[in-house]
Amino acid sequence: MTPPPSPSAVLRLGDVSALRGRVRDWRRAGETVALVPTMGALHEGHLALVRHAQERCRRVIVSIFVNPTQFGPNEDFSRYPRVLEDDIALLAEVGADAAYLPDVATMYPPGFATTVTVAGLTEGLCGPVRPGHFAGVATVVTKLLLQALPDLALFGEKDFQQLQVIRRAARDLDVPVAIEGVPTVREADGLALSSRNRYLSAEERHAAPTIHAVLQRVAAAVRGGAATAPALAEGRAALEAAGFGPVQYLSVADAESLAPLERVEGPARVLVAAYLGRTRLIDNVAV
Repeated sequence: MTPPPSPSAVLRLGDVSALRGRVRDWRRAGETVALVPTMGALHEGHLALVRHAQERCRRVIVSIFVNPTQFGPNEDFSRYPRVLEDDIALLAEVGADAAYLPDVATMYPPGFATTVTVAGLTEGLCGPVRPGHFAGVATVVTKLLLQALPDLALFGEKDFQQLQVIRRAARDLDVPVAIEGVPTVREADGLALSSRNRYLSAEERHAAPTIHAVLQRVAAAVRGGAATAPALAEGRAALEAAGFGPVQYLSVADAESLAPLERVEGPARVLVAAYLGRTRLIDNVAV
């Protein structure tokens, strides 16, 4: 049996000039570049993005930046897991070429006064319950794309609303980067991988897969064109019975516009956000 390759050193890039210089050198060598934006606390879902990027491009950069502008005042910015050396070790194992590690002053220097907002897509689902969140996401991702100007940027489909917001922002602002979604990576019991899963107690972790099971049941119930309201009501009741609460939303929505649907007549998604104890979980499945 051939032994696995030894982990390779990951180049650490701390500022925009270093990032652009490295990308420029790769381009001069005729190499394509992918960017995987993250907030760190990496898990197999992130590594799947890196592997997918490696299939598409010669070089892969992973950014790690816990973005303060996408957290609300009562959210978990202060306790969001920060494990940089563990993250770098994982990136070395998977063979990422570079880690871009900007600090807050690099991303938001004194006098910073510009915000990217996306209308429509942000008005439902997570938008009303996380005011300002998507403006923070769209702004930081736009900056990362323009700082690196990769050929491709990859995002997980678990954050499906975020993915659609980023696609729209890049399209509307003519950012010359292809945006690609990658299917959600799950545990064997169906729970979507998330950096926040580490907040769950043992009892909560046992209940957590209910969220995916409910999504699958709702998707199956509405796939043939049945009215969505009864399936959504049953799904919400099942989540609450399993200990979830509050259930911020459970929705069947158009896959492109994210507008809620009374009946499914084309590509759609079932999306959910709900608390389990102190941990907010989101997930979605295709219909």
